[in-house]
Amino acid sequence: MSIILASQSPRRRELLAQMGVPQFEVVPALGEEIASPGLSSAQLVEVLSRQKAEEVAVQAGPDDVVIAADTVVAVDGAVLGKPRDPADAARMLSLLSGRAHTVYTGVTVRRGTFSRTAHEATQVRFRPLTQSEISAYIATGEPMDKAGAYGIQGRGCVLVEGIDGNYHNVVGLPTCLLAGMLRQVGIDVLTGGQEGRP
Repeated sequence: MSIILASQSPRRRELLAQMGVPQFEVVPALGEEIASPGLSSAQLVEVLSRQKAEEVAVQAGPDDVVIAADTVVAVDGAVLGKPRDPADAARMLSLLSGRAHTVYTGVTVRRGTFSRTAHEATQVRFRPLTQSEISAYIATGEPMDKAGAYGIQGRGCVLVEGIDGNYHNVVGLPTCLLAGMLRQVGIDVLTGGQEGRP
């Protein structure tokens, strides 16, 4: 049995290792993400994480475990993914300035014919930001590969007044939720134990 992370995100790799997941390999899902219009943010991240897991599962063995995730930021009914360019990052950060938003991460775990998908939601509050602060933060390059154009685990931490919910979910992987899902496929990250297929 191999454990496969269907993501190229370095944050997700770090969190999976931090959880104590036994040796895993990274096989990023490269296909185009397709979602039906009208989905809620929670439904969207679940659909996208499921698509990623299904894409990579085709390359996996029948006993391999595939883990996939997708994260978005939602505010005023708008979904913020990764910014297209610095101007888009500035738009997102201006929208988030001085208010609360919700970070959603969908997670899918597959092993053979077993598949489970769930999501986590975390409320995040930004302090008011000046345009010069937004420009300075964008100049670091950090916002460009992150949903909502900020990284709470990096310099973006100085933008956040507080959170309500799971911190690691904001980074991109809800570790407590994932640990429970892995137990369902026979992997206990606390004991390092592995059981048979579900």
